[in-house]
Amino acid sequence: MGFSQFNEKVEVYEKEAIKNKKPVPYVFIREGDVMWSKTIWRMIDLRHKENMPLYYPLEPIGNRMSLIDLLLYGIKNEGVNAYDANSSEAKTEFDVLLTKEQLDIAMDALPDTVKVADEAGVETTTVTEGRAKTEEVKQFLIKEKWYFDKQHSVMNVRIIGLCPVRLYTKDDNPSLLKKQVMWIYYPEVRALLTNHEIYNRYNEAQRISFDDYLMQRRFTGFVWAESNVYDDRWINEYTAGIQTLLEAERIDNELFRLEHDMWVY
Repeated sequence: MGFSQFNEKVEVYEKEAIKNKKPVPYVFIREGDVMWSKTIWRMIDLRHKENMPLYYPLEPIGNRMSLIDLLLYGIKNEGVNAYDANSSEAKTEFDVLLTKEQLDIAMDALPDTVKVADEAGVETTTVTEGRAKTEEVKQFLIKEKWYFDKQHSVMNVRIIGLCPVRLYTKDDNPSLLKKQVMWIYYPEVRALLTNHEIYNRYNEAQRISFDDYLMQRRFTGFVWAESNVYDDRWINEYTAGIQTLLEAERIDNELFRLEHDMWVY
């Protein structure tokens, strides 16, 4: 799934900018310069038009792949760590490592046993390799740290982690099910995201990397939770229906108001 050699049959020039790119270093921050901070969890729905470059292609096309395919590639080939998203032992999202078997279960990629009958009616049992159902990952939960830096007089945000979310159904349960697959520590995966390009529907000659797309916040999403005294509960645990959307909008507006107040006062 990595970068292939230049193919003169499909390209008129060799693309080198993205594959030789390095992640833009984080700006150093002193504790004394941070006047205010808060942790926000934001849900990104990949079915939204602005987020579709993260979802497609469903199968890798040359160097192009979806975000979930790229993360799975990084786990398998680049030593990227995956963390358990459903562990009761974890104090943060990045405490308990996920094993390959656990990841296969989370992605419904376990090997399957199939019985095949030959012309004589004799059945033989074969084991087929499981395939990760990446097309079911239609949302990403992002953990963010918002803070106001008085040294630069700016409200800023850093992505701390990514969590793919599967939306699927089962034969015995027609209702839509939702499952958090794993947590990925974002600073650890930035190098991989920087060296893979994301599709630009406006100009194929000006493609950017996955890291650029996320760091420049070209996606759209809604607040899923904020850090609070109630052990970081999700918004939908204490609201319902339209109140959930209103609460998410209130938190977003609060971030805007805080930035405005910092500038004014």
